[in-house]
Amino acid sequence: MKSIILNYFLLFALFFLILNCKNEVKQKDNNSDISKIDENSGYEILKEKPSNIQTPDGMVWVPGKLFLQGAKDGDEFAMMREKPAHQVIVDGFFIDITEVTNKEFKSFIDATNYVTIAERPIDWEEMKKELPPNTPKPHDSILRPGSLIFNKNVNTVVNMANYSQWWTWKIGANWKHPEGPKSSIKGKDNYPVVHIAYEDAQAYCKWANRRLPTEAEWEAAAQGKATDHIFTWGNDPSKLNDYANTWQGAFPVKNESIDGFELIAPVKSYPANDLGIYDMMGNVWELTSDLFNANHYKEMDASKITINPSGAKNAYNPDSPNQKEHIIKGGSFLCHASYCASFRISARMGTAVDSGSDHTGFRTVATVKMLSSEE
Repeated sequence: MKSIILNYFLLFALFFLILNCKNEVKQKDNNSDISKIDENSGYEILKEKPSNIQTPDGMVWVPGKLFLQGAKDGDEFAMMREKPAHQVIVDGFFIDITEVTNKEFKSFIDATNYVTIAERPIDWEEMKKELPPNTPKPHDSILRPGSLIFNKNVNTVVNMANYSQWWTWKIGANWKHPEGPKSSIKGKDNYPVVHIAYEDAQAYCKWANRRLPTEAEWEAAAQGKATDHIFTWGNDPSKLNDYANTWQGAFPVKNESIDGFELIAPVKSYPANDLGIYDMMGNVWELTSDLFNANHYKEMDASKITINPSGAKNAYNPDSPNQKEHIIKGGSFLCHASYCASFRISARMGTAVDSGSDHTGFRTVATVKMLSSEE
């Protein structure tokens, strides 16, 4: 939130914020289906759910597998930060079948009295530690809790490179008031919770004995039973409107709402993938645990199979070098071919750890080891 305030009102890198719109110790269980992948890796992967572990409510098992992470052949929208594609092994795990909803997040708030970043008073002395030296202090009227929302009243756009034309810093916007202080989530229990920063998602995970997915786990889940698809439903881009909540029309001035939703949609409004997981594409961006490093893939040895990767050791975004960012995946209701085209499995962008918006949410995962510790 602190960085968004300065980015927006001081024009301090809003362009980059919007444009760049844990290895587990392997637990071998006698009741699990463990099989060697191939001679190259020599690794025994946890494929099938152990019979002594029950699937948590609202989650589904993602079988362990070897798959292709990163840009796929034939993907015209693939960006350099998605290349080169590389072979990855991920052990089986559980994942939420939907994004965390308002109802679920409220249960966490009611149980813990947690206050999200978007609701907290702003401490300028603390904020400026993360900013370049001599960054001017914004006026006190701006240094108030809030979050970033999409300006749906844009009629014309002078320059598509000026993203501030369709983004508004809204004082009083937070998970309970997604469009500002006069809005509410009444009647929207089954909508994804939004205006969630990384710290907020981590706090929820700790309470629920879950964690955020790694980028590799997220892609494994999005692939479903496949190993090299561009989209969650396959490789046919013409099915986008049927399978994902994205922008239709001329972005950002006209949304034709062909799918019936102008902006955010309730969870399960679109078909699940073949593992029964909903909304991995579109609706809201989803946080992962991996640090965003634009050079990470090209610095890897793509000739080797990577096992249960947990991402880059250091964050790096050349467009916002002073911010620590985590990877977000899946795109949102604002994604359009002319804007971000991030309704693809390999798409990856970064978001600052203290930032939230009305099109960013999350879902959680659980591993066999985590659930075994509950017993």
